[in-house]
Amino acid sequence: MIRRQAGPLTFIFLTLLIDFIGFGIVIPVIPKLIEQLIQGNVSDASQYGGWLTFAYAFVQFFFAPILGGLSDKYGRRPVLLMSMFGMGVDYLFLAFAPSIVWLFVGRIILGITGASMTAASAYIADISTPEKRAQNFGLLGMAFGLGFILGPAIGGLVADAWGVRAPFLLAAGFSLVNWLYGYFILPESLKKENRRAFEWKRANPVGALIQIRKYKKIYSLLGAIALVFTAVHSIQSNWTFFTMYKFGWTEKMVGYSLSFSGLMLAIVQGGLIRAVLPKLGYHRAVYVGLLIYGLSFILFGMVTEGWMMFAVTAVYSMGGIFGPSLQGVMSNQVPPNEQGELQGAFTSLISLTNIIGPLVMTGLFHYCTKDGTPVHFPAAPFHLSALLTLTAAVLAIRSFRKSLPQKAESVIPAAAPEAVGEPQHV
Repeated sequence: MIRRQAGPLTFIFLTLLIDFIGFGIVIPVIPKLIEQLIQGNVSDASQYGGWLTFAYAFVQFFFAPILGGLSDKYGRRPVLLMSMFGMGVDYLFLAFAPSIVWLFVGRIILGITGASMTAASAYIADISTPEKRAQNFGLLGMAFGLGFILGPAIGGLVADAWGVRAPFLLAAGFSLVNWLYGYFILPESLKKENRRAFEWKRANPVGALIQIRKYKKIYSLLGAIALVFTAVHSIQSNWTFFTMYKFGWTEKMVGYSLSFSGLMLAIVQGGLIRAVLPKLGYHRAVYVGLLIYGLSFILFGMVTEGWMMFAVTAVYSMGGIFGPSLQGVMSNQVPPNEQGELQGAFTSLISLTNIIGPLVMTGLFHYCTKDGTPVHFPAAPFHLSALLTLTAAVLAIRSFRKSLPQKAESVIPAAAPEAVGEPQHV
Protein backbone atom coordinates (compact mmCIF):
# COMPACT_ATOMS: atom_id res chain seq x y z
CA MET A 1 0.00 0.00 0.00
CA ILE A 2 2.83 2.39 0.84
CA ARG A 3 4.44 1.75 -2.54
CA ARG A 4 1.13 2.22 -4.33
CA GLN A 5 0.62 5.56 -2.55
CA ALA A 6 4.14 6.88 -3.16
CA GLY A 7 3.84 7.56 -6.91
CA PRO A 8 0.55 9.53 -6.87
CA LEU A 9 1.55 11.31 -3.67
CA THR A 10 4.77 12.47 -5.32
CA PHE A 11 2.82 13.76 -8.32
CA ILE A 12 0.27 15.68 -6.24
CA PHE A 13 3.02 17.04 -3.99
CA LEU A 14 4.97 18.47 -6.95
CA THR A 15 1.79 19.89 -8.47
CA LEU A 16 0.89 21.66 -5.22
CA LEU A 17 4.46 22.83 -4.65
CA ILE A 18 4.57 24.63 -8.01
CA ASP A 19 1.09 26.03 -7.29
CA PHE A 20 2.14 27.45 -3.91
CA ILE A 21 5.43 28.85 -5.18
CA GLY A 22 3.46 30.91 -7.69
CA PHE A 23 1.02 31.97 -4.99
CA GLY A 24 3.84 32.94 -2.62
CA ILE A 25 5.67 35.01 -5.23
CA VAL A 26 2.98 37.70 -5.37
CA ILE A 27 2.16 38.14 -1.67
CA PRO A 28 4.97 40.58 -0.71
CA VAL A 29 4.14 42.95 -3.58
CA ILE A 30 0.33 43.17 -3.52
CA PRO A 31 0.25 46.09 -1.00
CA LYS A 32 2.59 48.20 -3.14
CA LEU A 33 0.63 47.43 -6.32
CA ILE A 34 -2.61 48.48 -4.59
CA GLU A 35 -0.92 51.65 -3.29
CA GLN A 36 0.15 52.53 -6.84
CA LEU A 37 -3.30 51.94 -8.30
CA ILE A 38 -5.23 53.87 -5.63
CA GLN A 39 -2.46 56.43 -5.01
CA GLY A 40 -2.80 55.95 -1.25
CA ASN A 41 -0.83 54.67 1.76
CA VAL A 42 -0.48 51.26 3.43
CA SER A 43 -3.46 51.80 5.72
CA ASP A 44 -5.69 52.65 2.73
CA ALA A 45 -4.30 49.72 0.74
CA SER A 46 -5.23 47.32 3.56
CA GLN A 47 -8.92 48.09 3.04
CA TYR A 48 -8.70 47.30 -0.67
CA GLY A 49 -6.73 44.17 0.15
CA GLY A 50 -9.58 43.01 2.36
CA TRP A 51 -12.16 43.65 -0.35
CA LEU A 52 -10.06 41.81 -2.96
CA THR A 53 -9.95 38.75 -0.73
CA PHE A 54 -13.69 39.17 -0.16
CA ALA A 55 -14.37 39.16 -3.93
CA TYR A 56 -12.34 35.97 -4.40
CA ALA A 57 -13.88 34.21 -1.40
CA PHE A 58 -17.46 35.26 -2.18
CA VAL A 59 -17.29 33.72 -5.66
CA GLN A 60 -15.44 30.63 -4.43
CA PHE A 61 -18.09 30.08 -1.76
CA PHE A 62 -20.59 29.28 -4.51
CA PHE A 63 -18.28 27.50 -6.95
CA ALA A 64 -16.22 25.27 -4.61
CA PRO A 65 -19.04 22.77 -3.90
CA ILE A 66 -19.88 22.65 -7.63
CA LEU A 67 -16.29 21.77 -8.47
CA GLY A 68 -16.17 19.32 -5.55
CA GLY A 69 -19.27 17.58 -6.88
CA LEU A 70 -17.87 17.55 -10.42
CA SER A 71 -14.67 15.99 -9.11
CA ASP A 72 -16.75 13.19 -7.56
CA LYS A 73 -18.31 12.53 -10.97
CA TYR A 74 -15.50 13.17 -13.46
CA GLY A 75 -12.42 12.76 -11.28
CA ARG A 76 -9.96 15.05 -9.50
CA ARG A 77 -7.56 15.60 -12.40
CA PRO A 78 -9.75 17.82 -14.66
CA VAL A 79 -10.70 20.05 -11.72
CA LEU A 80 -7.05 20.47 -10.72
CA LEU A 81 -6.09 21.34 -14.31
CA MET A 82 -8.83 23.98 -14.59
CA SER A 83 -7.71 25.50 -11.29
CA MET A 84 -4.08 25.78 -12.41
CA PHE A 85 -5.06 27.44 -15.68
CA GLY A 86 -7.40 29.88 -13.91
CA MET A 87 -4.64 30.89 -11.51
CA GLY A 88 -2.32 31.68 -14.42
CA VAL A 89 -4.98 33.90 -16.02
CA ASP A 90 -5.54 35.68 -12.69
CA TYR A 91 -1.85 36.55 -12.36
CA LEU A 92 -1.80 37.96 -15.89
CA PHE A 93 -4.73 40.23 -15.01
CA LEU A 94 -2.83 41.46 -11.95
CA ALA A 95 0.41 41.95 -13.90
CA PHE A 96 -1.18 44.23 -16.51
CA ALA A 97 -3.88 45.89 -14.38
CA PRO A 98 -4.26 49.57 -15.33
CA SER A 99 -6.74 50.16 -12.50
CA ILE A 100 -7.92 48.58 -9.28
CA VAL A 101 -10.98 47.19 -11.12
CA TRP A 102 -8.75 44.77 -13.05
CA LEU A 103 -7.50 43.32 -9.79
CA PHE A 104 -11.08 42.53 -8.83
CA VAL A 105 -11.74 40.89 -12.22
CA GLY A 106 -8.68 38.67 -11.78
CA ARG A 107 -9.71 37.67 -8.26
CA ILE A 108 -13.22 36.76 -9.45
CA ILE A 109 -11.79 34.53 -12.20
CA LEU A 110 -9.65 32.77 -9.62
CA GLY A 111 -12.65 32.40 -7.32
CA ILE A 112 -14.57 30.59 -10.08
CA THR A 113 -11.75 28.23 -11.07
CA GLY A 114 -9.66 28.06 -7.91
CA ALA A 115 -10.44 24.66 -6.45
CA SER A 116 -6.93 23.25 -6.21
CA MET A 117 -7.19 22.68 -2.45
CA THR A 118 -10.62 21.04 -2.77
CA ALA A 119 -9.51 18.63 -5.49
CA ALA A 120 -6.09 18.01 -3.93
CA SER A 121 -7.63 17.15 -0.55
CA ALA A 122 -10.07 14.73 -2.21
CA TYR A 123 -7.19 13.30 -4.29
CA ILE A 124 -5.17 12.52 -1.16
CA ALA A 125 -8.23 11.02 0.54
CA ASP A 126 -8.73 8.76 -2.52
CA ILE A 127 -5.30 7.17 -2.30
CA SER A 128 -4.88 7.02 1.49
CA THR A 129 -5.93 4.39 4.00
CA PRO A 130 -8.00 5.81 6.91
CA GLU A 131 -5.14 5.55 9.42
CA LYS A 132 -2.74 7.38 7.07
CA ARG A 133 -5.05 10.16 5.91
CA ALA A 134 -4.06 12.80 8.47
CA GLN A 135 -0.38 12.17 7.78
CA ASN A 136 -0.88 12.25 4.01
CA PHE A 137 -2.93 15.43 4.27
CA GLY A 138 0.37 16.80 5.54
CA LEU A 139 1.50 16.97 1.92
CA LEU A 140 -0.75 20.00 1.52
CA GLY A 141 0.95 21.73 4.42
CA MET A 142 4.43 20.66 3.42
CA ALA A 143 3.93 21.87 -0.17
CA PHE A 144 2.48 25.10 1.22
CA GLY A 145 5.47 25.49 3.54
CA LEU A 146 8.10 24.80 0.89
CA GLY A 147 6.25 27.01 -1.59
CA PHE A 148 6.39 29.77 1.01
CA ILE A 149 10.10 29.25 1.58
CA LEU A 150 10.81 29.84 -2.10
CA GLY A 151 7.91 31.95 -3.40
CA PRO A 152 7.95 35.09 -1.19
CA ALA A 153 11.75 35.35 -1.24
CA ILE A 154 11.72 35.10 -5.04
CA GLY A 155 8.87 37.62 -5.25
CA GLY A 156 10.62 40.14 -2.99
CA LEU A 157 13.91 39.87 -4.91
CA VAL A 158 12.23 40.11 -8.32
CA ALA A 159 10.21 43.16 -7.22
CA ASP A 160 13.37 44.79 -5.87
CA ALA A 161 15.15 44.24 -9.19
CA TRP A 162 12.38 44.76 -11.80
CA GLY A 163 9.43 46.44 -10.07
CA VAL A 164 6.20 45.36 -8.38
CA ARG A 165 4.54 43.94 -11.52
CA ALA A 166 7.33 41.55 -12.49
CA PRO A 167 6.49 38.94 -9.79
CA PHE A 168 2.97 38.55 -11.22
CA LEU A 169 4.37 37.63 -14.64
CA LEU A 170 6.69 35.11 -13.02
CA ALA A 171 3.79 33.64 -10.99
CA ALA A 172 1.68 33.34 -14.16
CA GLY A 173 4.54 31.41 -15.76
CA PHE A 174 4.72 29.04 -12.79
CA SER A 175 0.97 28.38 -12.89
CA LEU A 176 0.84 27.72 -16.64
CA VAL A 177 3.90 25.45 -16.47
CA ASN A 178 2.16 23.63 -13.62
CA TRP A 179 -0.93 23.22 -15.81
CA LEU A 180 1.22 21.61 -18.51
CA TYR A 181 2.95 19.39 -15.94
CA GLY A 182 -0.42 18.25 -14.59
CA TYR A 183 -1.79 17.62 -18.06
CA PHE A 184 1.04 15.29 -19.06
CA ILE A 185 2.07 13.77 -15.70
CA LEU A 186 -0.67 13.83 -13.04
CA PRO A 187 -2.69 10.56 -12.93
CA GLU A 188 -6.35 10.31 -11.97
CA SER A 189 -7.00 9.13 -8.40
CA LEU A 190 -10.74 8.44 -8.30
CA LYS A 191 -11.69 4.95 -9.46
CA LYS A 192 -14.76 4.61 -11.68
CA GLU A 193 -16.59 2.49 -9.10
CA ASN A 194 -16.18 5.25 -6.49
CA ARG A 195 -17.78 7.99 -8.61
CA ARG A 196 -21.27 9.35 -8.07
CA ALA A 197 -23.79 11.31 -10.11
CA PHE A 198 -23.65 15.10 -10.00
CA GLU A 199 -26.63 16.67 -8.19
CA TRP A 200 -27.29 20.40 -8.17
CA LYS A 201 -29.08 20.23 -4.82
CA ARG A 202 -25.85 18.95 -3.28
CA ALA A 203 -23.57 21.17 -5.39
CA ASN A 204 -24.33 24.48 -3.72
CA PRO A 205 -22.83 25.89 -0.53
CA VAL A 206 -26.00 25.60 1.51
CA GLY A 207 -26.80 22.13 0.15
CA ALA A 208 -23.24 20.93 0.77
CA LEU A 209 -23.29 22.18 4.35
CA ILE A 210 -26.74 20.62 4.90
CA GLN A 211 -25.38 17.29 3.63
CA ILE A 212 -22.73 17.49 6.35
CA ARG A 213 -25.50 17.35 8.96
CA LYS A 214 -25.76 13.60 8.48
CA TYR A 215 -22.17 13.37 9.80
CA LYS A 216 -22.89 14.62 13.30
CA LYS A 217 -19.30 14.72 14.43
CA ILE A 218 -18.29 16.96 11.51
CA TYR A 219 -21.39 19.14 11.78
CA SER A 220 -20.82 19.78 15.48
CA LEU A 221 -17.35 21.16 14.70
CA LEU A 222 -18.49 23.80 12.18
CA GLY A 223 -18.62 26.61 14.74
CA ALA A 224 -15.07 25.97 15.92
CA ILE A 225 -13.81 25.67 12.34
CA ALA A 226 -15.47 28.96 11.35
CA LEU A 227 -13.90 30.82 14.28
CA VAL A 228 -10.38 29.48 13.61
CA PHE A 229 -10.41 30.25 9.90
CA THR A 230 -11.72 33.74 10.61
CA ALA A 231 -9.00 34.27 13.21
CA VAL A 232 -6.08 33.35 10.96
CA HIS A 233 -6.87 36.34 8.73
CA SER A 234 -5.14 38.59 11.23
CA ILE A 235 -2.05 36.97 9.69
CA GLN A 236 -3.13 35.81 6.23
CA SER A 237 -4.76 39.10 5.21
CA ASN A 238 -2.85 41.49 7.45
CA TRP A 239 0.79 40.37 7.65
CA THR A 240 2.20 42.53 4.85
CA PHE A 241 0.20 45.60 5.84
CA PHE A 242 1.03 45.27 9.56
CA THR A 243 4.77 44.69 9.10
CA MET A 244 5.14 47.46 6.50
CA TYR A 245 3.24 49.88 8.73
CA LYS A 246 4.76 49.03 12.13
CA PHE A 247 8.33 48.17 11.16
CA GLY A 248 8.73 49.86 7.76
CA TRP A 249 9.56 46.54 6.07
CA THR A 250 10.23 46.50 2.32
CA GLU A 251 8.84 43.92 -0.10
CA LYS A 252 12.15 42.07 0.19
CA MET A 253 11.94 41.91 3.99
CA VAL A 254 8.30 40.79 3.86
CA GLY A 255 9.38 38.08 1.42
CA TYR A 256 12.10 36.88 3.79
CA SER A 257 9.67 36.79 6.72
CA LEU A 258 7.16 34.73 4.74
CA SER A 259 9.93 32.40 3.60
CA PHE A 260 10.89 31.86 7.22
CA SER A 261 7.25 31.12 8.01
CA GLY A 262 7.24 28.60 5.17
CA LEU A 263 10.39 26.95 6.51
CA MET A 264 8.86 26.58 9.97
CA LEU A 265 5.67 25.18 8.49
CA ALA A 266 7.58 22.68 6.36
CA ILE A 267 9.50 21.48 9.43
CA VAL A 268 6.28 21.01 11.38
CA GLN A 269 4.42 19.37 8.51
CA GLY A 270 7.33 17.26 7.34
CA GLY A 271 8.57 16.03 10.71
CA LEU A 272 6.60 17.07 13.79
CA ILE A 273 3.28 15.76 12.50
CA ARG A 274 4.54 12.22 11.99
CA ALA A 275 6.08 12.21 15.46
CA VAL A 276 3.22 13.85 17.34
CA LEU A 277 0.01 12.52 15.76
CA PRO A 278 0.52 8.84 16.67
CA LYS A 279 1.11 9.84 20.31
CA LEU A 280 -1.58 12.48 20.73
CA GLY A 281 -4.31 11.16 18.44
CA TYR A 282 -6.43 13.37 16.18
CA HIS A 283 -8.55 14.91 18.91
CA ARG A 284 -5.85 15.90 21.37
CA ALA A 285 -3.81 17.27 18.44
CA VAL A 286 -6.75 19.51 17.54
CA TYR A 287 -6.85 20.86 21.12
CA VAL A 288 -3.10 21.42 21.30
CA GLY A 289 -2.98 23.10 17.89
CA LEU A 290 -5.75 25.52 18.85
CA LEU A 291 -4.11 26.44 22.16
CA ILE A 292 -0.79 27.11 20.40
CA TYR A 293 -2.56 29.33 17.86
CA GLY A 294 -4.31 31.28 20.63
CA LEU A 295 -1.06 31.86 22.54
CA SER A 296 0.73 32.90 19.33
CA PHE A 297 -1.87 35.53 18.47
CA ILE A 298 -1.43 37.04 21.94
CA LEU A 299 2.36 37.13 21.43
CA PHE A 300 2.04 38.67 17.95
CA GLY A 301 -0.05 41.41 19.53
CA MET A 302 2.75 42.19 22.01
CA VAL A 303 5.74 42.47 19.63
CA THR A 304 7.70 45.72 19.65
CA GLU A 305 10.60 44.85 17.32
CA GLY A 306 10.69 43.26 13.87
CA TRP A 307 12.86 40.31 14.95
CA MET A 308 10.18 39.27 17.43
CA MET A 309 7.84 38.47 14.53
CA PHE A 310 10.28 35.72 13.52
CA ALA A 311 10.43 34.30 17.06
CA VAL A 312 6.65 34.19 17.46
CA THR A 313 6.27 32.69 13.97
CA ALA A 314 8.32 29.69 15.14
CA VAL A 315 5.79 29.13 17.94
CA TYR A 316 2.77 29.78 15.71
CA SER A 317 3.96 27.20 13.15
CA MET A 318 3.70 24.41 15.74
CA GLY A 319 -0.03 25.00 15.77
CA GLY A 320 0.05 23.47 12.28
CA ILE A 321 -0.83 20.11 13.82
CA PHE A 322 -4.42 21.41 13.99
CA GLY A 323 -5.20 21.36 10.25
CA PRO A 324 -4.29 17.78 9.33
CA SER A 325 -5.76 16.42 12.54
CA LEU A 326 -9.05 18.14 11.79
CA GLN A 327 -9.07 16.83 8.21
CA GLY A 328 -8.25 13.36 9.46
CA VAL A 329 -11.22 13.47 11.85
CA MET A 330 -13.55 14.62 9.08
CA SER A 331 -12.44 12.45 6.15
CA ASN A 332 -12.64 9.28 8.23
CA GLN A 333 -16.37 9.90 8.71
CA VAL A 334 -17.13 9.96 4.96
CA PRO A 335 -17.26 7.16 2.31
CA PRO A 336 -14.93 7.26 -0.76
CA ASN A 337 -17.58 8.50 -3.21
CA GLU A 338 -18.34 11.56 -1.05
CA GLN A 339 -14.81 12.78 -0.29
CA GLY A 340 -15.02 15.43 -3.02
CA GLU A 341 -18.34 16.67 -1.65
CA LEU A 342 -16.89 16.84 1.87
CA GLN A 343 -13.82 18.78 0.70
CA GLY A 344 -16.03 21.05 -1.40
CA ALA A 345 -18.24 21.80 1.60
CA PHE A 346 -15.15 22.32 3.77
CA THR A 347 -13.74 24.73 1.17
CA SER A 348 -17.10 26.55 1.06
CA LEU A 349 -17.01 26.96 4.83
CA ILE A 350 -13.46 28.30 4.62
CA SER A 351 -14.57 30.60 1.79
CA LEU A 352 -17.37 31.87 4.01
CA THR A 353 -14.81 32.75 6.67
CA ASN A 354 -12.66 34.28 3.92
CA ILE A 355 -15.58 36.57 3.13
CA ILE A 356 -15.84 37.71 6.74
CA GLY A 357 -12.25 37.42 8.01
CA PRO A 358 -10.40 39.80 5.66
CA LEU A 359 -13.05 42.52 6.00
CA VAL A 360 -13.02 42.25 9.78
CA MET A 361 -9.23 42.08 10.20
CA THR A 362 -8.15 44.60 7.55
CA GLY A 363 -11.07 46.85 8.50
CA LEU A 364 -10.01 46.78 12.14
CA PHE A 365 -6.38 47.42 11.15
CA HIS A 366 -7.40 50.36 8.94
CA TYR A 367 -9.58 51.86 11.69
CA CYS A 368 -6.76 51.57 14.23
CA THR A 369 -4.10 53.06 11.92
CA LYS A 370 -5.88 55.66 9.77
CA ASP A 371 -5.15 59.36 10.15
CA GLY A 372 -7.04 60.84 13.09
CA THR A 373 -8.10 57.49 14.55
CA PRO A 374 -9.33 57.74 18.16
CA VAL A 375 -7.67 54.37 18.94
CA HIS A 376 -4.18 53.84 17.53
CA PHE A 377 -3.70 50.09 18.01
CA PRO A 378 -2.20 48.31 14.95
CA ALA A 379 -2.08 44.96 16.80
CA ALA A 380 -5.83 44.90 17.49
CA PRO A 381 -6.52 42.13 14.89
CA PHE A 382 -4.13 39.75 16.69
CA HIS A 383 -5.90 40.18 20.01
CA LEU A 384 -9.29 39.60 18.39
CA SER A 385 -7.89 36.42 16.80
CA ALA A 386 -6.67 35.15 20.16
CA LEU A 387 -10.18 35.51 21.57
CA LEU A 388 -11.76 33.73 18.58
CA THR A 389 -9.27 30.85 18.68
CA LEU A 390 -9.59 30.17 22.40
CA THR A 391 -13.38 30.21 21.99
CA ALA A 392 -12.98 27.68 19.16
CA ALA A 393 -10.91 25.43 21.46
CA VAL A 394 -13.75 25.40 24.01
CA LEU A 395 -16.29 24.55 21.29
CA ALA A 396 -14.09 21.75 19.91
CA ILE A 397 -13.68 20.18 23.36
CA ARG A 398 -17.45 20.27 23.92
CA SER A 399 -18.10 18.83 20.46
CA PHE A 400 -15.73 15.88 20.90
CA ARG A 401 -17.08 15.06 24.35
CA LYS A 402 -20.66 14.97 23.06
CA SER A 403 -20.22 13.20 19.73
CA LEU A 404 -17.50 10.59 20.12
CA PRO A 405 -17.04 7.11 21.18
CA GLN A 406 -13.54 8.30 21.88
CA LYS A 407 -11.83 5.02 22.49
CA ALA A 408 -11.83 3.90 18.92
CA GLU A 409 -11.08 7.25 17.36
CA SER A 410 -9.00 9.40 19.63
CA VAL A 411 -5.74 7.50 19.25
CA ILE A 412 -4.03 7.02 15.91
CA PRO A 413 -2.14 3.79 15.32
CA ALA A 414 1.58 4.42 15.11
CA ALA A 415 2.73 4.94 11.53
CA ALA A 416 5.32 2.70 9.99
CA PRO A 417 8.71 4.40 9.80
CA GLU A 418 8.74 4.31 5.99
CA ALA A 419 5.17 5.62 5.58
CA VAL A 420 4.64 8.64 3.42
CA GLY A 421 3.24 11.42 5.56
CA GLU A 422 2.59 15.04 6.42
CA PRO A 423 -0.61 18.11 6.81
CA GLN A 424 -2.53 21.17 5.62
CA HIS A 425 -2.19 24.88 5.53
CA VAL A 426 -3.82 26.73 8.37
